[in-house]
Amino acid sequence: MNLIAYGIHSHAAHYRLERGVLFDDVMVPPPLLSFSTIQFRQLGYKMIDAIVDYRSNIEKHPVRSEVAPGYLAEKLPESAPTQPEGLDAILSDVQTHIMPGITHWQHPSFFSWYPANSSYPALLGDMLSSALGVVGFAWIGSPAATELETVTLDWLARFLRLPNAFLSTGTTGGGGVIQGTASEAALVALLAARARALDGRDPGADGPRLVAYTTDQAHSCVKKACAVAGIQHLRLLPTSAERGWALDPATLEAAMTADEGHGLMPFFLTTLIGTTSSAAVDPVAELAAVARRHGAWVHVDAAYAGVFACLPDQHDLYFQGLEGVDSFSTNPHKGMLVTFDCSALWVQNSFWLRTALSLEPQFQFAGLRHAAEHLDYKDWQVPLGRRFRALKLWFVLRMYGTERLQAYLRHHLDMAKALAQLVEADPAFDIIATPRFGLVCFAPRGASEEESTALLERVNASGRTFMVHTRLGGRHVWRLAVGGVHTQWRHVEEVWALVQKVVGGGEA
Repeated sequence: MNLIAYGIHSHAAHYRLERGVLFDDVMVPPPLLSFSTIQFRQLGYKMIDAIVDYRSNIEKHPVRSEVAPGYLAEKLPESAPTQPEGLDAILSDVQTHIMPGITHWQHPSFFSWYPANSSYPALLGDMLSSALGVVGFAWIGSPAATELETVTLDWLARFLRLPNAFLSTGTTGGGGVIQGTASEAALVALLAARARALDGRDPGADGPRLVAYTTDQAHSCVKKACAVAGIQHLRLLPTSAERGWALDPATLEAAMTADEGHGLMPFFLTTLIGTTSSAAVDPVAELAAVARRHGAWVHVDAAYAGVFACLPDQHDLYFQGLEGVDSFSTNPHKGMLVTFDCSALWVQNSFWLRTALSLEPQFQFAGLRHAAEHLDYKDWQVPLGRRFRALKLWFVLRMYGTERLQAYLRHHLDMAKALAQLVEADPAFDIIATPRFGLVCFAPRGASEEESTALLERVNASGRTFMVHTRLGGRHVWRLAVGGVHTQWRHVEEVWALVQKVVGGGEA
């Protein structure tokens, strides 16, 4: 190779040439970058086999992990390996060290919290997203990533029978966006509400006057959103068993009126459809009417229950009045078979969302073509970067179809209803909250909190199921959330038999 012919006269070039180091040698990629396609194909097949084996044999695992905190550090080396290790060695360590520390959310007897369902179509979509490796913060970053998200969120909105104002094709400037979680959706909605309340002004002067409202049944994400946004006043309004743990519109009216009388400014209300504790449902239409009279933004947190809006009877029972709300969120990654994370947020008008979150670094976006003709989802979320999450939702909607998804959700409703009937028929237990969606809340009759806690731990320690508790009206309450991707009626029957046996004094 003649370096002079390429105009390379530097001392460094002569230094390399004298020592037999050619320019071509410098440009050879290191071994890390030369991972062959043949190798990846072989390892990919092996990984798929491992995933299928795990999912097919998941019932062999105890549902809840029983390791102690800090268990893993002593089992792994202090430092990363200096030389490559094979996939077989890594998968061996997964079985030996990682699996004992896994609580198996896809186990058919996982009845804890709410489901976080995964499916093979979602896994395929996620694989493709990882392979493409795009960062779709702006339309130009990958036009298909932005536009598929817009189209797919419109599909989902229609499937859930949301008002047309939430569609990108509507007349109000609305549309949907995929957030990571309902917590992010709540924060983003609150920031939009703050921007609207202050008409886009800096919150410095009037910010301390702003008041947010929700109920004492709300998820902690509302409190966290207020803390992050610097909202000093959050009213956690009381609910009661008599009203099914739903917020009374009269309570909201009184709170907002009182705050206005003290010179404060109601600006944000989070209403709930399917609370974390008991799946309670607020009277959204009535609450929205109160909030509108006081100029407050209305956000609906339906993180768990929102997907059930696709069922006509559930929509008629619990999802009326959405025309009067400003934003609505639900998590397809809970009950709709889309691998975590995928939280859908819709707004009726995106103007205040973009006002709150759009910061345009000129060096990144100046001079882009079609600047006025597209949306950039970076302006609809807190972070700049974002994964191509629409792919897995698109795969699920296409590979299952809406009718099968409805049947899947109906199956969970039917199993939960049948379980509630079993609980009601047993004099050793009390139903504590009206069963809704896939959740049944009950408690051992006459048990103290200490006794109830100990009994639930015995059930969970069996390894045959996993449930968590909540507190309703000062009582320790067991929650059994039916909704696992592999859950069949026999699994519900088995866990109910286990519960009866333990509460009856038998061994788990």
